[in-house]
This record gives sequence, structure tokens and C-alpha cells, in this order.
Amino acid sequence: MSRELLLLRHGKAEEFSPRGDFHRELKNKGKRHAQRIAIWLASHGLVPDHVVTSSAERALNTARKCCKAMGFPAQGIEADDALYLASVPQLLERLHRLPAEAQRVMLVGHNPGLEQLLQQLCDTPPQKPADHNLMPTATLARLAIHQPWHALQPGQAQLLALQRGAELPETFPFPTPHGFEQRARPAYYYTQSAVLPYRVHEGALQIMIVRSSGDKHWVVPKGITDPGLTAQQSALQEAREEAGIEGHIVGEPLGSYDHAKWGANARVQVFAMQVSHELPEHAWEEQHRGRRWVSAEMAAMLLKQTALAPMIDILAKRHQDGTCRA
Repeated sequence: MSRELLLLRHGKAEEFSPRGDFHRELKNKGKRHAQRIAIWLASHGLVPDHVVTSSAERALNTARKCCKAMGFPAQGIEADDALYLASVPQLLERLHRLPAEAQRVMLVGHNPGLEQLLQQLCDTPPQKPADHNLMPTATLARLAIHQPWHALQPGQAQLLALQRGAELPETFPFPTPHGFEQRARPAYYYTQSAVLPYRVHEGALQIMIVRSSGDKHWVVPKGITDPGLTAQQSALQEAREEAGIEGHIVGEPLGSYDHAKWGANARVQVFAMQVSHELPEHAWEEQHRGRRWVSAEMAAMLLKQTALAPMIDILAKRHQDGTCRA
């Protein structure tokens, strides 16, 4: 049975992190290059069925950016601490433990181990590029494997392709990997979800608003709908991260609106969220934003996105007729 191994070196990362090498974060360029590799894979029908990555920040985020852009649910990524700066024997040992049924596996890691693994696995030495850099950041090696994973040894793979993210088109096809429209970000960025977080306090409807990331406006929690999650699940996740609140979606969507972003319009679906718990400051991921409970009328006036005003009216009517409680 023929198998494929995709070796992906992490994207370009910052040179230094005060928390140490393990926590170095991807630069924006590194994120885009990882996403371009994803589109290349998806457009060639090469989406993996199993993904394993070093748990170092730059590798894990590369895996996440790549997987989301090609439609592989990020929740399915397997992070392994042992792959951080792993040697060839360590990488081979990890490959030996892959599920026998895995047909196409993507392994995200670091140099020099990843490049050395590529060189040792190939039955013919890979031809060095003009710059003599076999696997710069965000480079993908595609290998054909003709042995079971547990029996894979050096010299038993065939190099099918070597693709650099930096050499792929800067824009992304929309709405599919074969779409003709080109946009500044992967297609899934343009499908978003948001919540109107609310509670009933002393009989009155209140809505929580938060500061925007730039601290210029009042907004509600909103974000990209992650592949692998429903719009409701993504919206609840954003509420926890941006506002430090937990709860559940109540009723049908309140509506949707278009939000100008990345040179196009993102469609945002809005849900009513009944808040059941507020995280303490130390547990709130984006506590710098600040949050505030206000009346429905005040929320309609303060929120930057005017399209939310009629949705607040819908929520207020639900409160009046008693249907905004779970």
C-alpha cells in the first residue's frame, strides 16, 4: 500500500522571545507562507488525513494556519513535545508510531532534523537548489512511502516535490482552492460569527460590550469561523477569549451583516448568547480589552457596528415575550 509523507518546516518566526526559544512566535510572513502551502496542497488534492507537529509555538501555529486554510480541522492536530528540535532517530521513531491506517501524513517540525530526515529517507539524494538551502522556512517536501510506517527506514522514500511557501502566489483563491477570485487572506477568513452576550439583571435586559483590540471602539465578541467548528461553536470560543465570558446560544441567529475586511466583505452571523459565567481577570485571555454591562438601548448607541442595532431590538423583543431564556 502506497503512502505519502509531507514534511513541513515551520514558517518564519521572530528571532527572539523573552520566554525562550520554544515560545518564539510566527511572523506575519510565516503565517501567510504556511497558508499558501495549504492552498497548494488543497488545490492538488493532497490534504493529509493525519497531522503531527512539534509543540513549539512556531511549529504548532504553522500547523494550525496550514490546516485551517486547507480545511483540515485544527482540533485534529497532534502536538508532540518530543518533536521540538528532534534528531533524525527521534523523528523516525515518531513516524514508526503513526497509525497504520494513515495514508497521507504531514509532519511539522524544525531544522536541522527535518532536512536531515529528508536527505536520509530519499532513495536518491535530493538536488540542492541554487541557494543550497534545501528546506528554508515554510518549505514542504512530499515523499512517496512504500513501506508500513512501523518499518520505514532510511533510503526507502521517493521525493515527489519540494515546494517553498515563499514562491507561491501572494493572494488566495476564493471561495474554493480553485476559485478565480483572488483575496488577501484564505477563503475561510471571510466567514465569521459573533455573539450579543446578554443577561437579565433585576428584570432588565443587559448586554456586555468590550473594547476593540485597538481600544478605539466598543464591540461584541466576533471572529473567524474556524474550519471544523460550527458558527455557534466559534462564536462561543470568541466570547471566552475576547470577553472572558461563558454561556450558551439561545434561539435562532439574530441576523447577519457584511464587514469590510482584508479588501473584501466578510459575512458575520450573529447569535444571542446568555452569559452564565464571567471569568476572573487572571483567566481572561484578552483582559486588556475591558468589558462592560450596559442596557440594550445604550449598547445600540455605543457599538461601532450599526448593523447590530436591529438585532438588539430583536433580542429585546425576545426578552419581553420571555423567549430569550434557555
